[in-house]
Amino acid sequence: MSLRLNAVNNISDPSSDVKPTGFQKITAIFGENVFTLKVARELLSDEAYKSLRSSVKSGKKIDRAMANQVASGIRQWAESKGVTHFTHWFQPLTGTTAEKHDSFFTIKGDGTSLEEFDGAALIQQEPDASSFPSGGLRATFEARGYTAWDPSSPAFIMEVGLGKTLCIPTIFVSYTGESLDYKAPLLKALEALNKSAVDVCNYFDRNVTKVSATLGWEQEYFIVDAGLFNARPDLVLSGRTVFGHSSAKGQQLEDHYFGSIPERVFEFMRDYEQEAYKLGIPLRTRHNEVAPAQFECAPIFEEVSVAVDHNTLLMDIMDRVARRHNLRVLLHEKPFAGINGSGKHNNWSMSTDTGVNLLAPGKTPKTNLMFLTFFVNTIKAVYDYADLLRSAIASAGNDFRLGANEAPPAIISVFIGQYLTKVLDDIETRVNEKFDEQDEAILKLDLHRSIPELLLDNTDRNRTSPFAFTGNKFEFRAVGSSANCANAMTVLNTIVAETLKSFKKEVDGLIEKGEKKEIAIIHVIREYIVNGKKILFEGNNYSDEWAKEAEARGLQNIKTTPLALDAMVTEKALHLFESNDVYSHSELEARYEIELEKYIKKVQIEARIMGELATSTILPGAIKYQNTLIENIKGLKELGLPEASYANQRQVLEKVSEHISVVSEQIMKMIEARKTANALESSRDKAIAYCDQVKGQFFDTIRYHVDKLELLVDDKEWTLPKYREILFLR
Repeated sequence: MSLRLNAVNNISDPSSDVKPTGFQKITAIFGENVFTLKVARELLSDEAYKSLRSSVKSGKKIDRAMANQVASGIRQWAESKGVTHFTHWFQPLTGTTAEKHDSFFTIKGDGTSLEEFDGAALIQQEPDASSFPSGGLRATFEARGYTAWDPSSPAFIMEVGLGKTLCIPTIFVSYTGESLDYKAPLLKALEALNKSAVDVCNYFDRNVTKVSATLGWEQEYFIVDAGLFNARPDLVLSGRTVFGHSSAKGQQLEDHYFGSIPERVFEFMRDYEQEAYKLGIPLRTRHNEVAPAQFECAPIFEEVSVAVDHNTLLMDIMDRVARRHNLRVLLHEKPFAGINGSGKHNNWSMSTDTGVNLLAPGKTPKTNLMFLTFFVNTIKAVYDYADLLRSAIASAGNDFRLGANEAPPAIISVFIGQYLTKVLDDIETRVNEKFDEQDEAILKLDLHRSIPELLLDNTDRNRTSPFAFTGNKFEFRAVGSSANCANAMTVLNTIVAETLKSFKKEVDGLIEKGEKKEIAIIHVIREYIVNGKKILFEGNNYSDEWAKEAEARGLQNIKTTPLALDAMVTEKALHLFESNDVYSHSELEARYEIELEKYIKKVQIEARIMGELATSTILPGAIKYQNTLIENIKGLKELGLPEASYANQRQVLEKVSEHISVVSEQIMKMIEARKTANALESSRDKAIAYCDQVKGQFFDTIRYHVDKLELLVDDKEWTLPKYREILFLR
């Protein structure tokens, strides 16, 4: 029996070994495996607690002596929960997390064995930096790298089976100091935003001393049966189906979205949610998504750095928990052709330490002017650096998703809704080129007369927009489901920080010339509205008309990753990141090389699995069916029956033979195209060759003919699970 049929037959009893998840009140378990400040208060001295709290709240370094006390308290807490090992948990540029476990156990010089965890082990470890992507920053023989404790993200205990490990969130840098992870640049970008935003906030409120960016991600994913997954080598190796004809029923009936959650999936959700709650991940929402077998979860907003850690951690938890339910989680942006792909919508805002959301209108002209300032600066930032935002969400997987079904296109635009569009139009038209009494009048504009109090619901949502204002936040919808949020968040926070710096410089310049502060602010806002309004679009981003209009506006439509990544290494990008102390020139160049290499390798893997599946799985079954048809026609001929009696079989045979021939021929040509691409020295040239000459020339053609064979070949001879089975069998 084939793996496919065996997997289908076993679905009727998929989880006999899985015990239902018992009920536990969320508040009773939330954060129980996290070393929170509340736990620290109970275990640390006043001095050590204050040092840790100051580091968490304001980023101050912890003294080494205090670090010993903190480490001792963490070990005491961890051991009380059955922990024997610890690890520095970090996020290298592989796209996954990394950890190396060490035990608390040690032996002293006199032979005494004991458990120990000191400040040095807490603060720093030394993983092999040459074994992770470095983009040329580290040679194979230059192995030294460092993980350094990030106190802003709390330590936690990861439970895997019966084992428990203390995880210390860290950044990862090379021996020479360059960042080799997603976390270090993100922290630098957040600090750049904090400085710029506080300076601008002080125009309105001198009490603001800190501005934090907040993030609420929405994680979309597919769930499929483990047996069916294992019978699809393409899913196992690349995360997506390189072949597969559309099911007769897909998402066209629109009956899956927000529908009843299948019981087996529901049990999996409850299980991973409990694991997440223990780790302090504040999940709030779960539901069916649009495509069959597609689902989504979303948390309560958190500060960006913690939210990024939690999302990265959750993806690992979901994968692990799914396996014990005989399921598999698919985080690829487009695992199935013809139905919706998966994104990770990044809902982003800024808040002050005085409790103000800077992207929410206030109740007075003064607070509304502050809202307008940050609102317009964000729009201007997106307009000026749209190419960098596009590069931040570029990947082989997201190339399949962007512009397909409900995902936004590769054109970066901003949706703000009719009410705020009218407000910006009013500001643009009511303020003259010269300063006069009209400026005083506009300062008295009460936005609450123009914007209903329920701002969240004052305009329809635009699901086709890549960057949409949704009431009191911006939603960056173009981020891919498998991505580390840190990449997009690093770029977004940096470009807003840079724009706010320029804004303050311009406003200060006008004030120095004798203008009133409020009038100066309004005039710079107006200038930014005029300069950045080309990025605003309220219509259907999917339409061909928008693509033409966007081109006329001068907006880029870069559909492939190799070209989108070019924005990372422009002089504009270098100045942006260096001036904000986020990336050095060498770090930026290294990341560019790493992203190109990732793209090349992922397309290469997909090309190889296409060739392997076609040659060893698809064609043998098709040829076997071809022979069956030949024997059938031959037999009918020998019986002396008229041609009309086997005309249908002959027609099918001709189609099968044609598809077999084209697939075989195209596979050989694709192999040659890969060899040509591999011979190129430049990573950029190689990536473009894989994109255009390998993927572009052959993927769709080979798939078309294989998928046609799926419709023609005897079902018993087709060994790959079909879409109807993967997506609908529970």
